[in-house]
Amino acid sequence: MSARAGRKGTYGIDAPYVPFGYFAGALIALVFGIVFLVTDGIGGALAPLIIAVVLVVLGGTYLHATRRGKFEIWSDALNDLALGGDERVLDLGCGRGAVLLAAARRLGPGGKAVGVDLWRGVDQSGNAAEVTERNAAAEGVADRVELHTADMTDLPFPDASFDVVVSSLAIHNIKAEAGRAQAIREAVRVLKPGGRLAIADITATSAYRRTLLEESMSGVTVRDQGWRGWWSGPWMPTKLVTATKPS
Repeated sequence: MSARAGRKGTYGIDAPYVPFGYFAGALIALVFGIVFLVTDGIGGALAPLIIAVVLVVLGGTYLHATRRGKFEIWSDALNDLALGGDERVLDLGCGRGAVLLAAARRLGPGGKAVGVDLWRGVDQSGNAAEVTERNAAAEGVADRVELHTADMTDLPFPDASFDVVVSSLAIHNIKAEAGRAQAIREAVRVLKPGGRLAIADITATSAYRRTLLEESMSGVTVRDQGWRGWWSGPWMPTKLVTATKPS
């Protein structure tokens, strides 16, 4: 079954201003291309028409990553975690619940999927706790989901309170390097001994790896997720960082 099959919630678009910019730029270039075609012929129109096509391709690639690719990446990542069903899973920057609810679907009555977010619309279209709650109800997992408005650099949870911590395309939104490192340290802090971590992101993954090693995490890996995780092109790939907290 594909990652899209059976999805009942609505999950918006990550950083919606990006594809809007691509398609708006393509429209402007197309208009210039038509004007130059009329006034100067194909020679004058060629450059803006090529730019329009390139921008449409970049926008389409971005939309594929946000609407399908990230779901495929996380379907594989959650399968690799092989959840038993009774875990407590924390999603840092859960947004509308794409990863949070996919994890919740893999849990039984004894498990809990906990999401934290600041609910900023610039990070994801329609980003709001009530939207995530509606998605949880639509997916049939509301009884296994808990939401908090919280900063991932200062989590409101005790030490060693989660079996798994995940995060999808969220930690890079912290602008300061020190803040991103603190978010990683907080993720480690709330993990139980033997707990596992999986972070997908588009920048700073090498820095995440360094911080995890500094925190004595084991089995730290960084894996490129291929073309399905290209946010416009291969220069902006999704990489998955995984690690385990020593027992």
